[in-house]
Amino acid sequence: MFYINPSAHLYLFRHTRAPYLLFIAARLYNHHSIFSVPIMRFALILLFALFPALSHGAGASEQSAPALAAKAYVLYDYTSNQILAGKNASEHIQPASLTKLMTAYVTFSAIKQGKISLSQRVTPSPYALRILGEESRMFLEPGKPVKIEDLLRGLIVQSGNDAARVLAETIANHELAFATDLMNAEAKRLGMKDTHFVNATGLPEDQHYSSAHDLALLAAAIVRDFPEFYFIYSIREFQYNNVKQFNRNQLLWLDPYVDGMKTGHTESAGFCLVASAKREQHRLISVVLGAPSESLRSSESQRLLNYGFQNFEPILLYKKDQPVSSVRTWKGTEKKVDIGFRNDQYVTIPRGQREQLKATLETLQPLIAPIDDGQKIGVLKISLNGKVYFELPLVALNSVSLANVFSRGVDTIRLLFH
Repeated sequence: MFYINPSAHLYLFRHTRAPYLLFIAARLYNHHSIFSVPIMRFALILLFALFPALSHGAGASEQSAPALAAKAYVLYDYTSNQILAGKNASEHIQPASLTKLMTAYVTFSAIKQGKISLSQRVTPSPYALRILGEESRMFLEPGKPVKIEDLLRGLIVQSGNDAARVLAETIANHELAFATDLMNAEAKRLGMKDTHFVNATGLPEDQHYSSAHDLALLAAAIVRDFPEFYFIYSIREFQYNNVKQFNRNQLLWLDPYVDGMKTGHTESAGFCLVASAKREQHRLISVVLGAPSESLRSSESQRLLNYGFQNFEPILLYKKDQPVSSVRTWKGTEKKVDIGFRNDQYVTIPRGQREQLKATLETLQPLIAPIDDGQKIGVLKISLNGKVYFELPLVALNSVSLANVFSRGVDTIRLLFH
């Protein structure tokens, strides 16, 4: 049966902002409850009536995603946690030096956990300094200690394989253990279902692969979990051992909004780039894999980012801990529990489509105590033009303890007639 809660409401914030247009002066590159009991759906259709029409009109045409010269790509909206466009997003592809995004992520975690420190000096092993072919490196010297801080810059700015191996050995004693245990464990935790690592550098090996979608998740995790280290990805050059090298991410020079992240290239993987750009509070992450040239990986990434900023807008639905609604509870010390989101909740939609938005609030009933703070209670389904566009999990904003025996007994009887 349906139970309509007339007190449910949705606070919508007016959001008018002229879209940014990026002009490039010179173009350098080519184009708990126990749900075994009967379940009642609790639903409420909410019209987004408070959304004003955009200044350029609600009938603005929506452009299709650009056709890119790449094996696979993804455009990820970090602000709303949405995939806006993609091609072969889950296909297993060699990630090349994009692997070092995870090498850095594990290293950041080790620093945060106190296992290593930025000022700590380590001495590279002969294994770490071995060079296989034309590997990128930061030119570490045998027997010469190097600070973890410098290794991170050598890893991120210079894409040094020697830096990657030294960090892996410092944290896990061996590169293989670092990759198969720590890197893969983090990949699983982050939901990277199409990823498996066997080294810390990205050199081609069997069973070493990732996907455009997974790399977008990883890039977003770095921005979210380690903002104190993210600035390293914006550094344009780094000198070590009297050798100055420039960041291969040319978008750091071409696009003033781009502030990271990482390039990659092998003969088998092609030219790859994960880029992140932020305009006001709107951050997009692009992943372009298997471009045919260095210039195309840059220009195609920029096209993808521009497409996202020009054709989509993020809308703030709810602020952190703001109640979306309150839900009836049973057998608890409180009769209702507030539900909402633990973070500011955005949804990104095509520009000019605000008035076509609807939302459906659904919870599973009956909701029986005890209820934990943060427990998933339901879902807010966002529809655009009559089709489900996005689903947002709703959680309890407070806990509800179990009531005494008498109160629980009364609610048990009431539930029989509810």
